Amino acid sequence: MKLKFKPKPPKKLKKTTLKRFLIKRTIYYVLPNVFFNFIIAYASFKELGYTHFFSGEQNLARLTLPMALFLPVILTIDIIKRVTDAAEQGAIEFTVDEALNVKKLMTKLSILHGVITCSLVLAMLFLGQYNFSKDYKLDATAMAVLVGILAGVLSVVFVYLPVWRLRRWMCRRTASTILDIN
Repeated sequence: MKLKFKPKPPKKLKKTTLKRFLIKRTIYYVLPNVFFNFIIAYASFKELGYTHFFSGEQNLARLTLPMALFLPVILTIDIIKRVTDAAEQGAIEFTVDEALNVKKLMTKLSILHGVITCSLVLAMLFLGQYNFSKDYKLDATAMAVLVGILAGVLSVVFVYLPVWRLRRWMCRRTASTILDIN
């Protein structure tokens, strides 16, 4: 006997514009990401009193690299899914081309965004390590603030960047009127 579960239909959305929809989603993503990444970094760094780029048990790379990899992946998948659901429901003024394979686009963009962002953050960490001496100690509070700011910037970028790429397959919804001649 096979059990088949029907997927839960998406929540009915209010009619809005794409710009307002994205601003609302940006607020929903930025505030928790900044807060939780700052708190996690601050709690991790507080034990040592100082930190390094790559050495030691609690280093800057240990917190920023996973965040730089997974935050763009999760945000890209989530925002594309939410925008396409809103377009299907008619909640925004755009429609998405039916020929578009949304899952393939989400997968491709999320992996690309995660790898590129992680590579850029890793390069910045190596550059910082190279410019400072090995024995240079970073202030834990300042690094926690930096991690929180980085999470906020990544949240804003990866709300708008996937939608900018998705706009290639979107077109404005046209109002159709039916004229009855009788």
